[in-house]
Amino acid sequence: MAMKAIVKSVISGDSLLLRGNPGPQGQIPKERVLHLADIQAPRMGTASREDEDWAFESREFLRALAVGKAVTFTSTHSLPPSDDVPRDIGAAEINGVDLASELLKNGWAKLKDLKRDPTDEDQRKKDLEAEARAAGKGVWNPHGPKARITNYLMPTDSQGFITEWKGRPIDGLVEQVKDGSTLRIRLVMPDGDHQFVNIALAGVRCSRVASKPGETSEQWGEEAKFFTESRLLQRYVKVHLLSLPNAAPTPFQAGANSSAPPPASIFIGTVLHPAGNVAEHLVSAGLARVVDWHAGMLASSGGMERLRAAEKAAKEKRAYLYANAPAQSAKSNGTTTSNGSSRAFEATVVRVWSADQISVVDRDTGKERRLQLSSTRGPRVSDPKQAFYAQEAREFLRKRLIGKHVKVHVDFIRPREGEFEEREAATVRYGGQNSNIAEQLIEKGLAGVVRHKRDDEDRSPDYDKLMAAEQAAAAEGRGIHSGKDVPAPKQPLNISESAHRATTFVNGFKRLGRIPAVVEYVAAGSRFKIFLPKDNQVLTLVLSGVRAPRTARNASEASEPYGAESAEFATRRYMQRDVEIEIHDADKSGGFIGALYYNKTENAAIALVKEGLATVHSYSAENLSWAKQLYDAEEEAKKAKRNIWKEYDEEAEQAVEAPKEDANGPLKTEYLDVIVSDVRTKPQFAFSIQILNTEGIASLEKLMREFSLHHKTVAATAGFVPKGGDLVSAKFSDGQWYRARVRRSSPIKKEAEVTFIDYGNQDTVGYKDIRPLDPKFRSLPGQAQDARLSFVKLVAADSEYHDEAVDRFRALAEGRKLVANIDHKEGQVLHLRLIDPSDPAVAQDPYASVNVDLVREGLATVDKKGARYLSSYPAMGKKLQEAVNQAKRDRAGMFEFGDVEEDD
Repeated sequence: MAMKAIVKSVISGDSLLLRGNPGPQGQIPKERVLHLADIQAPRMGTASREDEDWAFESREFLRALAVGKAVTFTSTHSLPPSDDVPRDIGAAEINGVDLASELLKNGWAKLKDLKRDPTDEDQRKKDLEAEARAAGKGVWNPHGPKARITNYLMPTDSQGFITEWKGRPIDGLVEQVKDGSTLRIRLVMPDGDHQFVNIALAGVRCSRVASKPGETSEQWGEEAKFFTESRLLQRYVKVHLLSLPNAAPTPFQAGANSSAPPPASIFIGTVLHPAGNVAEHLVSAGLARVVDWHAGMLASSGGMERLRAAEKAAKEKRAYLYANAPAQSAKSNGTTTSNGSSRAFEATVVRVWSADQISVVDRDTGKERRLQLSSTRGPRVSDPKQAFYAQEAREFLRKRLIGKHVKVHVDFIRPREGEFEEREAATVRYGGQNSNIAEQLIEKGLAGVVRHKRDDEDRSPDYDKLMAAEQAAAAEGRGIHSGKDVPAPKQPLNISESAHRATTFVNGFKRLGRIPAVVEYVAAGSRFKIFLPKDNQVLTLVLSGVRAPRTARNASEASEPYGAESAEFATRRYMQRDVEIEIHDADKSGGFIGALYYNKTENAAIALVKEGLATVHSYSAENLSWAKQLYDAEEEAKKAKRNIWKEYDEEAEQAVEAPKEDANGPLKTEYLDVIVSDVRTKPQFAFSIQILNTEGIASLEKLMREFSLHHKTVAATAGFVPKGGDLVSAKFSDGQWYRARVRRSSPIKKEAEVTFIDYGNQDTVGYKDIRPLDPKFRSLPGQAQDARLSFVKLVAADSEYHDEAVDRFRALAEGRKLVANIDHKEGQVLHLRLIDPSDPAVAQDPYASVNVDLVREGLATVDKKGARYLSSYPAMGKKLQEAVNQAKRDRAGMFEFGDVEEDD
């Protein structure tokens, strides 16, 4: 009975592999082998044996005649199946042409010796064979086959083969389809030799097909294989070899290019049929996924763009592999992000944080936004192997972007994760060519590309271009792909570390005049951290001739009016800019006093004053060559009532306001016996006292005796976790237990910061040394009271005399029994005048006190801001002024180098 099938492939000149048509639901058709009866063709070779003479030509004749065409066949005899594939001996014809007769007629097969009586058909075939032999056709050619070498194994010098043939089209015949995207191809080399290679289709990957008995194919693997087989198997194609199967570039891999890779078992390339690129058809049909890291190979030909278009079509159809793909996100089409900010906007870059993060100011709203470059990962400063490139990348961004106009498109928002805050990820373009800065960074080998998960749509719209840039950088061994161990850059020398060090540089800087520099950080409107690239030095620069409002240094401080605005103006104008500095002098904390010039001509001090964000400091401005410009700028700001001068009233300024005598009335004199139980300097200078000769102190002594006995008999409470505000028992560093209140607690570190309520001192104590406070010890109030000095404050913490002032106060007061007068109460804090009863001067002078002594020694100043009640104590004010004058005359403490009182 005649049957019909499709010729899937030709095994040799006398054997065909047939398949049926796909089932109604797309089922893979079954296959069978048909050996043409009564004829014999030369056998094809394998890796272990060579082709018989004329084997390839014989098979090639039948391949061209039959592959992909419908065939009618009859089976005269069945053979045992091979790998579950039925085998038959029979006859076959295409469009009425008998295949065996055609082979005999053209000399590509011979008749077998028949063991039966010949029939008319047998005689006809003998005549065909005789005619072909007489004509010297096919295998009967007396000159023999053309000599050729057939290499069935992959080239041993994989890299050399790729280097020679990369990008050059080679004719090939697809001999086997291993899975939808993996082919075994016979390359027909220009010299006539044949080279077998395994090819992975560039840009795509199909599901894997089982290759061994017992294995299971991945979903849609068989369908993808059939898709490719039905189109390419035993068809001629053009092959473009592109790469070895190296994984994506691995930054910082030592010796990455130092040794030759082992022979490859597969190449990556494109396979083009006259009908098109099968990779694109596979993706479009939903039978292959796009491989991101192949983007670099396909960038120049536009292949990746076509694959992405095919991928988009497959996702829309939800075909096969994309059946469960997430719905196409519309996030990139909206005008605003999920946090309500503009998605696309123009901005100015004001800061480069790292190799992949910048801050910009939206030109429309003035809002500052911190951005992560989409799909980009820069080197990390914290890693010694990456530190050099991290600095190079940051400098690359700084030179190209800082202060520049850019176009920003927020691609997605990276959610908060662990210690990392939510961050907008964006594509940033600049210049007339709208260049993507991330692409340039990656192309120079100064950053890598983030590997996103398969269906992760949160990625750069230029992701394939970024991958191509990374491939190019890796191929050239640039930057992080060089494989070189570059030592981490040396930390710059801080020449403002101390006044002594700074002083040694002043004269040299004066001789240099203007010095090229970079503004590393803006601490306040008139205070900058400056980097000198040439000498790898950093210094603190304080602008000459002006005073900008102070800004808060921590959460517990408050900025002066317009302090934040002044700092913001300086930050946006000068942060990370190339500038020039001029040094005039050094201050006592190691800062350099001088000028800062931006764009050669803009004097930062004048710019701040003109904006009303700084005032002229007359004393330091006197000797400046540009003092007149400062005063003119200040007058302009006053007339325009800018910022600091918003409420400026010229008439009011001329009238010096006298302090209001009744603003804070004096308290009734109340002398107390006290002991200073604790002195602390953080977060600012303060101390605690105990008031002696009171019922509370007597009760405390009794309580402490009982407290000590209690903790010798009571065991620790298992699993106790103290919380902020809890009253507890805590062991101090002296090994004794005291009552305390928890300020803050860290379950991670298993420790808590506590204040000992009867003495005022503070400490960090481990959970093992903390217990719940027994109720019987709770009734007595804490005996320590927070206090500060009346009328005066110690020199500032950034003064070189601060430590000396603290030490002097400790010597005069800590642990000593003193007499105190409460001059003012600020909440729970007592403002105290401390009197040493053992000081002979006390008997002669009612205003003698530790407070006055510290001022006289140049270690404290009158606190006009924090002690506004001073005007209520005129005699005390007079005494303090006398002490200040004496300190100046004696060049004591902070007045060692002249009359330099602190600004208030």
